[in-house]
Amino acid sequence: MNRRGPGCGCFGCGGTVLVTVLVLGALAWFFVLKPAREFVANWQTPPAQTQTRTTPAPTGNVNQPVTRADVERFVRVRRDVRAALGQSFTGLQGLLNDLNSGQTPNLVRVLDVLKQTGQSVGQARTAQARALTREGMSLERYAVVRDTVNRALGLPNVDFGKVAQSIQNGQLPDLNRDVQTATSQEKALVKGFEAELKATAAAGLLGL
Repeated sequence: MNRRGPGCGCFGCGGTVLVTVLVLGALAWFFVLKPAREFVANWQTPPAQTQTRTTPAPTGNVNQPVTRADVERFVRVRRDVRAALGQSFTGLQGLLNDLNSGQTPNLVRVLDVLKQTGQSVGQARTAQARALTREGMSLERYAVVRDTVNRALGLPNVDFGKVAQSIQNGQLPDLNRDVQTATSQEKALVKGFEAELKATAAAGLLGL
């Protein structure tokens, strides 16, 4: 009588290994690669534009010193972005709270947030483009102002767009907390807006 070796299961040793590999591969696809790919696809899709106007192109030196008027325009754009993110913003805010407390989130937590924001990030980018058009502000200038605001508020520099691309490419993402020191002038620019900027700051994790 032929007997199977211990632990081989009903498929035989080779079959058991193959099934295990397939199961692990399926789990990796649905819980790791799929959320990352969907997020990147939605992030890379060009935002919908209005029929008559498009986001202003950068003119002059977009890296010139940030003004109070820039911060005010930034605040108004951020309001629209926050509204477009809807319920998915809650997960982002929790993740930012962890980062602000000095914690480095694990991969499972990051993937959960990517799944939550995968659909809404496209809507948020469209809302951002419309708001930038309304405010007469280019995307490049907005990014400069965002960096200034983040420094003034002492926020970490984490870009989930880059995180998702790293996961999609089979690489471990860099989730180290990186906070740059702000100047006294930069802190003065956000004075009076701190509460609202902190309340919408989690959108910056998506590069918004």
